[in-house]
Amino acid sequence: MKRRFLQLAIMLGAAATAVLQSSASEHWAFVAPERPAPPAVKNAGWVRTPVDRFILGKLESLNLSPSAPAERTALIRRLSLDLTGLPPALSEVDRFVNDASPDAAERLVERLLASPHYGEKWARWWLDAARYADTNGFEKDLPRPIWPYRDWVISAFNRDMPFDRFAIEQIAGDLLPDATLETRIATGFLRNSMLNQEGGIDPEQFRVEGLVDRVDAIGNAFLGLTVKCAQCHTHKFDPIKHEEYYRFYAFLNNDDEAEIEAPDEALRSKRENITREIARIEDDLMRDPDLPRRMKEWEERERNSAGNWSVLAGATAWGTIGAKFIAQDDGSFLFLGDNNGSYIFTIKAASDLKRVTGFRLELLADPNLPLGGPGRGADGLCSVAEFTVEAAPANSSDKEGAKRIELVAASADFEQAEMPVKNAIDGEQNTSWGIDAGPLRRNQSRKAVFVAKQPIAFDSGAAFTFQISQRGDGPPGYRPSIGRFRLSVTSDEAPQADPLPERVRRIIVKTENSRTTEDRREVFRYYRTIDPKFDEANRRIDALMKDWGAAPTSLVIAPRETPRTTRIFRRGDWKRPSDAVEPGTPAFLHPFPEGAPKNRLGLAQWIVDKRNPLTARVIVNRVWQQYFGEGLVPTPDDFGTRCDAPSHPELLDWLSAEFMESGWSFKHLHRLIVNSATYRQSAVLRPDLREADPTNRWLARAPRFRVEAETVRDIALAAAGLLSARIGGPSVYPPIPDGVLNLGYGSPMKWETSRGEERYRRAMYTFWKRSVPYPSLLVFDQPNGDFSCTRRIRSNTPLQALTTLNDTVFMEAAQGLALRVYKEGGSDDAARMEFAFRLCTSRRPDASEKQRLMEFLRSQQQYFSGRTAEAVYVTSADLNNIPEGVDLHRVAPWTMVARVLLNLDETITRE
Repeated sequence: MKRRFLQLAIMLGAAATAVLQSSASEHWAFVAPERPAPPAVKNAGWVRTPVDRFILGKLESLNLSPSAPAERTALIRRLSLDLTGLPPALSEVDRFVNDASPDAAERLVERLLASPHYGEKWARWWLDAARYADTNGFEKDLPRPIWPYRDWVISAFNRDMPFDRFAIEQIAGDLLPDATLETRIATGFLRNSMLNQEGGIDPEQFRVEGLVDRVDAIGNAFLGLTVKCAQCHTHKFDPIKHEEYYRFYAFLNNDDEAEIEAPDEALRSKRENITREIARIEDDLMRDPDLPRRMKEWEERERNSAGNWSVLAGATAWGTIGAKFIAQDDGSFLFLGDNNGSYIFTIKAASDLKRVTGFRLELLADPNLPLGGPGRGADGLCSVAEFTVEAAPANSSDKEGAKRIELVAASADFEQAEMPVKNAIDGEQNTSWGIDAGPLRRNQSRKAVFVAKQPIAFDSGAAFTFQISQRGDGPPGYRPSIGRFRLSVTSDEAPQADPLPERVRRIIVKTENSRTTEDRREVFRYYRTIDPKFDEANRRIDALMKDWGAAPTSLVIAPRETPRTTRIFRRGDWKRPSDAVEPGTPAFLHPFPEGAPKNRLGLAQWIVDKRNPLTARVIVNRVWQQYFGEGLVPTPDDFGTRCDAPSHPELLDWLSAEFMESGWSFKHLHRLIVNSATYRQSAVLRPDLREADPTNRWLARAPRFRVEAETVRDIALAAAGLLSARIGGPSVYPPIPDGVLNLGYGSPMKWETSRGEERYRRAMYTFWKRSVPYPSLLVFDQPNGDFSCTRRIRSNTPLQALTTLNDTVFMEAAQGLALRVYKEGGSDDAARMEFAFRLCTSRRPDASEKQRLMEFLRSQQQYFSGRTAEAVYVTSADLNNIPEGVDLHRVAPWTMVARVLLNLDETITRE
């Protein structure tokens, strides 16, 4: 009975799925948009852009009329906040209000779109979907270098980068034929996933979880689909099969997770000059007529000098404090997991050589390490304190017959003068072998060879136990430990480390005719460092390299040399792999572009293919949401069969077609919306609309809503005259309430409060720690960056008022506003009050508002008269730097007024 019942349930479920998938194929969002003709309207004189015809047509069908235009002060404030995220300066308000020309608003729009602050405002919108944050998340939540990606997004918006290119560079900028540093930085979109660095984790589990997050982010940000629902089973409502989820996943499963340098333009220019000067010096050296002979003799000596080495395959490795070792196909180990202390690596391996005379330790570069490694230090470096070996017959038990091998000589392909390789066998833990060869030579594989005093000889071969001790300080997560290594043994007499870098050795085995110009330059670049005849030139080059300069780094994606096999995970469990799948896209959508590669680049081209029914609709809908508080489709992350129907489906399709045909231009889309009569309506709620359209779905008026978290803070700093206008750069550390950082796991992170201009940067540059978000931004609903977010909630809580009244930054803004009003506001209190009110709201107060504020001011003036200590405390952000040349008894009352004004609902509302 139970079995028949189960069979019936399965049959019914299959039938239901078939019905759902059949209906899904006809779902409006899965059919490519076609440009509809704008409807005819009765009140054609109201129309300013084609957008208005769709809105007005619906209003007229409902017997509703649009609202009157917003008055000019409200309009310029609305435009400034929407396009730049900043309030207008009073001079800009006055100029616009007094400009009687018919195109005044259009010229204002163009000026705002040309502002560099436009890119900041609209980058913040995208960074939510990109789940941007400055830390890794999870237990340790350590800082990560990713802010160059944030700056790339700002720049892309300011340049009005076409959205199709914008999408392609973020998903596959490294795979483009014309790939540049900028396009590689753009792939930071995929690296914004959280990263778990706990000691006990399995790195593969969280690599998989990171890929799952990338699938979700692409589905959310570009497709507006709940793709993640198919991770464990075929989607219950949309036609996305379980297998198709993993075919989509396969596009993202063949990459290394790199960290590269991201120098700014000034540093790049400086480095280019240094590189040109070095090339000029080398060109002069290469004119030496005797050089070909010397190099040929040197190559003949070195060609067969690498020695005979047997890699210790099948080894096992472990370490202290949660270290994880991932065995590679070449016999090496990649060290992942926790990297926050001093380490001892232990490796057990066996060799069938009957006689072993020496051991080779290779420190290998790897794209998954900082700057390519070979270490896990912030600059890709590492060091070796001690290298020890024990040996026993291969057929003995673990402990039987094992003895410590005395190592008597050490050599390396490179060693720092103050950290020679012999330090690794001197028995001292406080000395190390160092491999820092300086810029351009730092991040490459290195090797050391250690010679046994007596050969190890066992008829059955030998079983070895190696220990590699490391120590050194570095920032959390970036201790200078070995990132990837490999061990080998030899029976050569008196073995030595091969002095040649790996890439040079690969070149010198080529015939002269098969070498490229770059090959010849690479070989000479190494040879000049060992030819005594070039010592003077080398000193000149070393002096030039001292000015190379350090650059910030950024997390990026890089294609993996050896592809992985992607398998379907049963019920989404990475430990239950089943059938292998090839990259592919859901069958219910448009075909994969003909001739496109089956990699991330092909996936990106498929996403922005104009046949894609989703992408343009999804992006247009989210832009509309930014202006009107809700999208034409109210679920920006779900365009599937369960979503609500669009309020204006024809407008959505018209805008989508227009967006694509305009060359995917965001600024063109902005112009269509903000120049429309729909956008320029008053936000006043008319009595007739209170019943007919209480939620403003039909847009018979402009919406009124609180600005985003970052803008709340930026408005306060702008009113105070404190806001820094600098664009981009590392994240900053404004004042944070005492004790907040203790709320995270473990020891609180170091937070050195920024000073000067950095203290008053725009809020989007505030360091964002996922596990302990910045309180004054979190309280105004900034997402924490754990997952892709395409719509922020807007809450209204007492904590928000307490924040704008009492938070340190807002208090400093009030002090700055008070001082500004006192100095610039006019000759009497009435003029100052109007000035202060306008700085916060852009408009002049009415008589009632002004009267109540003046009464409050007079009460505060009475209170602070004669109270010097209180006046100093209230007016001064820094008691050691009290404002000079002002009467603090007279400024203090204005500080209290400023606190009230900055706490007004109107100050933080866009209407």
